[in-house]
Amino acid sequence: MTHTFHIPVLGLGYSIDTPLKVAKFGISSVVSIVDDELIERMRKYHAELNHIPYTPIALKETDSRAKRITAYLNLLNTLVTQQIETMKLQDFGPETDLTRYFELLPETSPLKIKYREILLLENESDRMPLLLALSRQITPGSIDVNIMSKVDKANYNTSNEYTGDDYTDALAAMRGFSESKLQASIIISAGLNPRLFAYMERCPDFYPLDGIAPGKEIILKVSDYRSAFIQAKMLAKRGLWISEFRVESGLNCGGHAFATDGFLLGPILEEFKQKKTELSEELWGMYSLALQNRDVLSTVKRQQRITVQGGIGTADEHNFLLNYYQLDAAGWGSPFLLVPEATNVDQTTLDALITAEEKDFYLSNSSPLGILFNNFRKSSAEDLRLERIAKGRPGSPCKKKFLVSNTEFTDQPICTASREYQHLKIAQLKEMSLPEPEYQQKLEAIVEKICLCEGLCASTYLKNEMLKPRENKAVSICPSPNLAYFSGKYSLAQMVDHIYGRENLLSEVNRPNLFINELNLYLDYLKKDIAIHIDNLNDKKTKYYNKFSNQLQEGINYYKALVPNLKLQTQTAVKEIQNQLFEAEKTLKNISIV
Repeated sequence: MTHTFHIPVLGLGYSIDTPLKVAKFGISSVVSIVDDELIERMRKYHAELNHIPYTPIALKETDSRAKRITAYLNLLNTLVTQQIETMKLQDFGPETDLTRYFELLPETSPLKIKYREILLLENESDRMPLLLALSRQITPGSIDVNIMSKVDKANYNTSNEYTGDDYTDALAAMRGFSESKLQASIIISAGLNPRLFAYMERCPDFYPLDGIAPGKEIILKVSDYRSAFIQAKMLAKRGLWISEFRVESGLNCGGHAFATDGFLLGPILEEFKQKKTELSEELWGMYSLALQNRDVLSTVKRQQRITVQGGIGTADEHNFLLNYYQLDAAGWGSPFLLVPEATNVDQTTLDALITAEEKDFYLSNSSPLGILFNNFRKSSAEDLRLERIAKGRPGSPCKKKFLVSNTEFTDQPICTASREYQHLKIAQLKEMSLPEPEYQQKLEAIVEKICLCEGLCASTYLKNEMLKPRENKAVSICPSPNLAYFSGKYSLAQMVDHIYGRENLLSEVNRPNLFINELNLYLDYLKKDIAIHIDNLNDKKTKYYNKFSNQLQEGINYYKALVPNLKLQTQTAVKEIQNQLFEAEKTLKNISIV
């Protein structure tokens, strides 16, 4: 791996073409393949921008979703390959991408070390052939793709007939990736989908061919060791190898948040560290047996990477995580929303992010999936939601239907953020004759849901001037709460230099350690959840809260023992984190379940 960081998936559109902006510098990034309409429009945009013939793939065409995804991924692959070949022909001038490629590399990179050594040579005639040879070794960052396994809508034809399991959204997206020319990884997030796992068994590119490792790999995005092991076993028994476990903080992340039962990032990473060899060996045994049963020639033992993401904000944190937990890389997501060179954020939203305060980033129940969602109070989508409520017309027109899931009032699923659902649900609520406080609480829970299908694409269309007439301009954005500590518009070089400690973008910011930030998020989450259910507590819920609290206390104890290893720069900093742990412990003891 060229760099020690990657850029995770950012919403539907924010990183949809990030590989075209950073892969040529060896930086890996992740593209969402949930929205095939967005994908098709971006394919048209980039094909025309690069004078490449574009043939539309109509929505009504058979298997259009998979075909659109395949075509777009192939275009990304072609364009990045062209960028690399063009770079190799450049000279090492001060403004060329070839020079930037080497300058952006971490100081520990063998290529960077060799590059620096060559530049020290006094004789230009000695330098040039060595630099030319070095330029031939550049490789692009990976163009990885993300599937949320639970976003798996069933689809129907024009006669209202179910098109079959192979054509549900997640399976069609997997097919689109599998049939593309990408030599990259599919990242599966959002938990188990047995139907998807079974379909992957039918994708030949995930299997070795004549003893040669497969061209496509599988990454699991997980929030704890247990879930990682369960999912990996299911896949290994099908002859599918997990090349990487991408551990993400349960709450200190962007997008959807999958809160653990009080398990904190540090202890989770410790478990992966302690069981890394055991995990790999057990899975390899299952995997090898499955290949044998399929008469597939196994490869030499394949490696298994472990990476982390969620809330990382400084070079010290980056280096500590990689070195102490023996990780292969770390993901930096939300800070790149402030890097126009890398992501799609329209100017209005960018300005709002730059000037935002901590209170503007919050954990919400606004996702139609019923999963916690990191929201931004100053987004135009939030303004539109409140405006519609004020006009007595809450909810959104549901055009894309990617997140339809509710059949409470209809035979076919509808979206809980839709105007149709919210109208029906509010009418039902009014008939219940509830006390006003309870009515208002339940009403807010209904109208809190927002349309993500359009909102998470709007910024991309605005920035690239692709918005169609009368198309919704309201932008949804889902940054990590960690973004509150960054307050500027940055160049790609500035952000990469910050990650590697060559520059400090937070030098004047009082920011707690990432472990403390996550711990405080969990304490807030626990307090709010108890407050919501306090009037309807039963034995099961009480046991859950007690388990949650005990896990948080174990996490605090773990961090107390870890402090000496954090290698903080001053004794004051050590004392500060110890005080923060003391305050967190005091807060936990004051959280009352009864």
